[in-house]
Amino acid sequence: MVEHQTLNLGVEGSIPSRLTIFMKDYELIEHTADIGVRVSGSDLKQIFVKAALAMFDIIAEPCKSCDSIKLNKFDIKIEGQDREELLVNWLNELLSLFDAKEVLFKEFKIDTLSETGLVAIIFGCPRENCKIKAEIKAATYHELKIEKIDNGFVAQVIFDV
Repeated sequence: MVEHQTLNLGVEGSIPSRLTIFMKDYELIEHTADIGVRVSGSDLKQIFVKAALAMFDIIAEPCKSCDSIKLNKFDIKIEGQDREELLVNWLNELLSLFDAKEVLFKEFKIDTLSETGLVAIIFGCPRENCKIKAEIKAATYHELKIEKIDNGFVAQVIFDV
């Protein structure tokens, strides 16, 4: 799993500044016809956010103008029978909004998360500003896992492409 690094940079004659470099926070899983990801986090909120970020990283490359424009905001509420179904429903709802509203989502704030429900605010930029890399049709139940580990959780999800 790749994480982020903080570098201390100094320029002669100036006060040293800190630059944080964010790297991919997921692992791609080899799969015959589909694309899979594995994410880990200290809690389930991190798992859901990292899975969404990984999915949209696979789908598109946001253009630089996404950082300078006001992001579109959406409130969503998702339900499921258990946390695995909830994860699939979350990701598929995001895909549906991506297509219907033509927005590439890049920020996710999960307000509440239980074993069967999720309330979140999501933010994104117009899809027209982004370079599409791959089409994901849906998150699937195939090889789906959310497991408790010593220092948090790990999840695996396969996307139908």
